[in-house]
Amino acid sequence: MFIRQLLNRHRPMKPSFNFKLNHKVYPRTVTVGKYDGEHTCLTAATTAGKVIIHNPHSKSVGGDRITVEGSGISLLNINQAITSLCAGRLDGDDKRDVLAIGTATNLLLYDIHNNKDLFYKDVPDGVNTMQIGRLGDIDTPLVIVGGNCTLQGFDFNGDDRYWTVTGDNVSSLALLDYTGTGKNRLVVGSEDYDIRVFQEDEIISEISENDVVTMLSSIDGSKYGYSLANGTVGVYDRTARYWRVKSKSQVTAMHRFDINGDGVPELITGWSNGKIDVRNPKTGDVLYKDTMSSAVAGIVDAEYRMDGKVQLICVSVDGEVKGYDPIVGKAAESILDTAKAQGELRELNQLKQSLALEMQNYEAERASEKSSALVSPSEKSMAGMIPINTELKTKFLIARDSETNSAHIKLVITTTAEDVVIRMATVFAEGIFEGESIVIHPAPNKVSPSIEVPLLPIKDVEVELHIKAYIGPRNSQSFHVYELTRNLPKYCMYSYVPTALPKPSGNVTFALNERLARILLWLNKAFLLLDDEGDIINISVADESKDFDVNFILLRGGGSIVLNFAVGGKCATFASIHTDDIDVAGDLIQNMASFLGISDLQVTANFPGHFDLLHDLIGKAGELHTTQQRLSAEMSDHSNLIRNLVVRAEDSRLMSDHRSMKQSYSELYSLNQDLVNGYHIRCNNHNDLLECLRLINKCIQRAGNLRVGKHKTNLIASCREAVKRNDANALVRVMKAGS
Repeated sequence: MFIRQLLNRHRPMKPSFNFKLNHKVYPRTVTVGKYDGEHTCLTAATTAGKVIIHNPHSKSVGGDRITVEGSGISLLNINQAITSLCAGRLDGDDKRDVLAIGTATNLLLYDIHNNKDLFYKDVPDGVNTMQIGRLGDIDTPLVIVGGNCTLQGFDFNGDDRYWTVTGDNVSSLALLDYTGTGKNRLVVGSEDYDIRVFQEDEIISEISENDVVTMLSSIDGSKYGYSLANGTVGVYDRTARYWRVKSKSQVTAMHRFDINGDGVPELITGWSNGKIDVRNPKTGDVLYKDTMSSAVAGIVDAEYRMDGKVQLICVSVDGEVKGYDPIVGKAAESILDTAKAQGELRELNQLKQSLALEMQNYEAERASEKSSALVSPSEKSMAGMIPINTELKTKFLIARDSETNSAHIKLVITTTAEDVVIRMATVFAEGIFEGESIVIHPAPNKVSPSIEVPLLPIKDVEVELHIKAYIGPRNSQSFHVYELTRNLPKYCMYSYVPTALPKPSGNVTFALNERLARILLWLNKAFLLLDDEGDIINISVADESKDFDVNFILLRGGGSIVLNFAVGGKCATFASIHTDDIDVAGDLIQNMASFLGISDLQVTANFPGHFDLLHDLIGKAGELHTTQQRLSAEMSDHSNLIRNLVVRAEDSRLMSDHRSMKQSYSELYSLNQDLVNGYHIRCNNHNDLLECLRLINKCIQRAGNLRVGKHKTNLIASCREAVKRNDANALVRVMKAGS
């Protein structure tokens, strides 16, 4: 008990200052900036479409748009719902920070000190999240905006210096030195459960998670923290995951801060239930914790008291602010010693448990050997004894569509001894089961030496299955625990068919400078190749001088895929992928290029259904944009008429002409109703336009995934120019030929 208490021990944090903003704070919109170059201001968005600025060190700035409330608090009126805030330096010659304000349709860069707009940009894809900093080889800092399937970067003058597309709506961004070259790369979390790392326009890494990526935060070097919508939080170092934990609450804020003075930043997480955790970035252990009265809206750090020390600042959605000083000196040494002692105690406790279990098994074996000759088979069964050579075998089978179940993979777990049954099986796997695990527990009258576990991965991702099976004699109350691990290949939901299949109309063709043997190695590793009995087979080619096809049926969604390969020389292979699903073709190309180490790949694509849809989307977007302009013009006309009617009605009232006044107010009421109706129409039109642009951006992303390296970058740039010109024919031509 004492050891368990020590292992779970963490220290509470005591705030060094605490105050109230007296305003509700919108989550994920908390930032800090030195807008005069000297004093740090805490900045956040309110639920009323305003920006609250707290500066206790100097007189608050006033002006046309800034209202001074006293107590160091000023309000900047935006009059729109604010989706994101970020402060930083965009002008390298200026020591003052500027404030970037994002809404559903616009980006405003504001100079708080001089109370003026620096630029105001229309961002049709919206501003979900922002970061300010340097990116790659771009020679100036950028405000990087993540929106509706797009990433955009604007410099100090509002010039668009960076643009690319990503797989889905962007939910989080982080800038960090991912490659160790001293240059920032952009880590992007999106609603399609993926974490992508961009080197300029090129994706250099991609990690699939099992829920929406809600938060990203750089920690140190190539390490970064992440959180998911299901309450998971963890740390990656590039593609290697250090740890992860899961909670019933959701992470609402994430930051890095060296709170114990050891030179390594800790991961600070704020939760929807008001908890604040300080975790060791390598192990995930909670070092310190505190609680706020409501959900945490944001976490930042700054020298807020101007005393030479940087404080950790946490803000809740109710406007409560807590600041924490770093723990240094003997206090820091004490917590480091405690953490070290906890690690040593944990290792000793695990060793103790392992030795105790080993001793228990040894004693049981000795007792079994002594009494084996005297114990009857029924008594052995009741005692849970099984043959010493009993093994646990696993294999995969393909289950086709039926009236009750859709097509899926079956994991069959079997014991090698006929009189030994599986009482229960537990399978742990990310991204397959709800809750990441499944327990199969047959009724006592239905236990058998074999058990089946249905597997239905939502996405194409390689999964490691951790299997625990409880086995023993049929009538026994004691069981043996067997553990083993199986890998489920990335393309397990593609059923191999040895016979020829009709080729779908959609296809992509390309040339590879690779030996056929390496391509076959990729095929055998990436796909789940099974015969009718569930045994693993390998694809081989007897005559490498002839063309050959590899045929698959999609278990998820139906359809077929035909991979065709033709050898044109020792290291030249011509290939084509025939499928009507452009997403599948792009994913196969990206995976093959990564396995074979291909840095640049150009293809010729033809997906008639996809390109017809793109034609329709471009036409619809043009119509919606025209409608939007017409509705805006009508609103402006109605506004002018309203002003005239108000003046006319007031004149009639002063002249006691009640009849004219009544008529004017009646017309005013009708115009107001028209404005309200027009507002709803504009809202629906705007939502339709956003959805249309999102689909167009996803089409561009899909076409980009068919290429690798510079060819992908060039295609995305060419597609963007075609979209700006509203030229559907040019867009389709670029997507087909790649340039």
